[in-house]
Amino acid sequence: MIKKHAFVVLLIPSIFFAQQERYPIFDVCKGSQIQSLKDCFYTTTRKYFFSEFKSPKILKNEGYSETVNTIFGVTSEGEFKLIYVHTPNQEIRKEVKRVFSVFPKITPAWYNNHPVEMKFELPIKFPVINDSSAFNTKTLLDVKKESLFDVVEKKKLADSTFLEYNSKLNIPFTHKNYVDYEFALHKSHGTHSASKPYTYSQISKYYNLSEEKKKFLKPSKKTWTGNKIWNEHLLQVKKDDYWFTVDFLFDVQLGKDNSNLAYTYNNSRILNINGEIWGNFSFSTTYYESQGRFAEYVNSFITNPAINVRPKNSEGLVPGRGKSKGHKINSHDYPVAESYLAFTPNKYMQFQFGNGKNFIGDGYRSFILSDVSAPTTYLKMKVDIWKIQYTNIWMWNTEPSIRSISDSNEHARKYVAAHYLSVNVSNRLNLGFFETVISKGENGIDAGFFNPIIFYRSLEFNRGEDAGNAIIGLTGKYKLTDNVSLYSQFMVDEFSLGNFRDLSDWRHKYASQLGVKYFDAFNVENLFLQFEYNCARPYTFAHKSPILNYGNYSQPLGHLWGANFWEAIAIGRYKKDRWSGHAKITLGKKGFDLEDQTVSFGGDIYQSYEDRLTDSGNEIAQGNTAHIFIADLQADYLINPANNTNLFARLSYRNFSIDKSLPSYTSRTNLWFTLGVRADLFNWYFDF
Repeated sequence: MIKKHAFVVLLIPSIFFAQQERYPIFDVCKGSQIQSLKDCFYTTTRKYFFSEFKSPKILKNEGYSETVNTIFGVTSEGEFKLIYVHTPNQEIRKEVKRVFSVFPKITPAWYNNHPVEMKFELPIKFPVINDSSAFNTKTLLDVKKESLFDVVEKKKLADSTFLEYNSKLNIPFTHKNYVDYEFALHKSHGTHSASKPYTYSQISKYYNLSEEKKKFLKPSKKTWTGNKIWNEHLLQVKKDDYWFTVDFLFDVQLGKDNSNLAYTYNNSRILNINGEIWGNFSFSTTYYESQGRFAEYVNSFITNPAINVRPKNSEGLVPGRGKSKGHKINSHDYPVAESYLAFTPNKYMQFQFGNGKNFIGDGYRSFILSDVSAPTTYLKMKVDIWKIQYTNIWMWNTEPSIRSISDSNEHARKYVAAHYLSVNVSNRLNLGFFETVISKGENGIDAGFFNPIIFYRSLEFNRGEDAGNAIIGLTGKYKLTDNVSLYSQFMVDEFSLGNFRDLSDWRHKYASQLGVKYFDAFNVENLFLQFEYNCARPYTFAHKSPILNYGNYSQPLGHLWGANFWEAIAIGRYKKDRWSGHAKITLGKKGFDLEDQTVSFGGDIYQSYEDRLTDSGNEIAQGNTAHIFIADLQADYLINPANNTNLFARLSYRNFSIDKSLPSYTSRTNLWFTLGVRADLFNWYFDF
């Protein structure tokens, strides 16, 4: 039987009293000396609270722990008033509210011959027992350096500003912001961290989101404009059964690279709406209206004829965002819409349907499922029970570079069904199994792929090779120390068991990843280091029919570089207060095809593997070989914690050396500086 305790701290009041001060008085405290009224009030409040508090069922579960911060006041009429209670658990919130509602009326606090209201903080650490004798006032009394007035104002502001932190909405996935969440999961025993984006309700069990964000609030901002810029959503409505927020955000950047372009820029106007109904239905919509001109190598990728000429269905494809059309001189107009509706019937399951991105993996890159391609329509089911987390994702993908059979002006469709099983083998070891199948879009998605537990490989085999393409994979994560995590992936597209001794056989199509994360590195708080190695053999993720490759919107669904490469990445991140920064170095070697594309060397997953040069003698980075070195430096200043708006400056150096130049890939050195203001809502990858 685990011994359970509860710790309670009653802080100093928010009003600083002179010599005439007097704390509120319970009847049992009457007659006490002025100096002892304070201790008597604290002791009696604790006794009364825990004599009334009835533990909800969730608190009886072994291993449950949480600290609930509560602000209450005693009014000038002597009545107890609950001001604030921070917890995602509705049962605890309801019970705390009930307890304060039955507190007796007492003699109010007194100051300068007048009754006044006093406010107090009551943090409660669970698990809890109803035993007031377990508390020692002298050892548990904790006086904070900042005044309680500031504490109360910040908590009231946080309670009204961060409604989403108690919701089932997704936390926008960015590598920069997810470091804190991953560290919190790492410190906990037996947690799943690969399936992203996380939800607020998932992370709030391990990381106090409001406590972290409220440190950046500015209660001194009393004007409407000041609060909207520094603290709040543009519009927020909260009722008993629903709430929603509306923000009009920006991604405005201005920069210059060392090409002949006069300047680079991005101008995105973003409408972001989030909300929840009845606590079970969550919704989010984000619309981007954007124009931009990027560094020369990015512009060359966007207008790459190899992507758009088969047939030319668009004027360009912006990496990670989707189709674009020409805008002014060397610029691109690319609207993007993302949204989803989530239903959470219980604490074990959630269903989502929307248009957006998903990511499965513990690394900066992922071969399993990454967020490098454009948003796509998806249906997702996630089950989290016991030591198992099971994620099913069905995707309706689009290929603008491939002509639809039915209509030459219609982009080709493909369907992807995937599932990922994550198992906590122990408190330190996590193993995962991934399986996906891609099918053509002429007849719609096969109903058999909606089975959430079927082995897709056998289904694809029985339907015939030309009907689909199946890929399987394994993942591993090991908690080496309290600050160090090891992770890996191994994906198999095809493997020739009959020719196992010759690994140069083209049918040995697989990819692997090894990485390490170091949180609070060298005992420096908020210093994060990451090292990662990725490699993919030629022809991995490709198919003899390009529509069945592992891609979406002319980009890979896995690693940004596709196949036929090796890559090493080193990342350092650090934050202090509102400031943060990161440095990233990427070193790699990749094999491209030649300009005529009559022979595939295995790097372009949109080329048929039947156009291969040879059956044996294949090696990583074969063909038109490129050496790649990229260094990125970025500094950020957090403007508004409610919508993650940042001021940033970025400097990127890219050296790309290729044997024979291609229209979109020529040997060049690019230096690109840009600064701007943006809302951190997604990852943008220019490291290719």
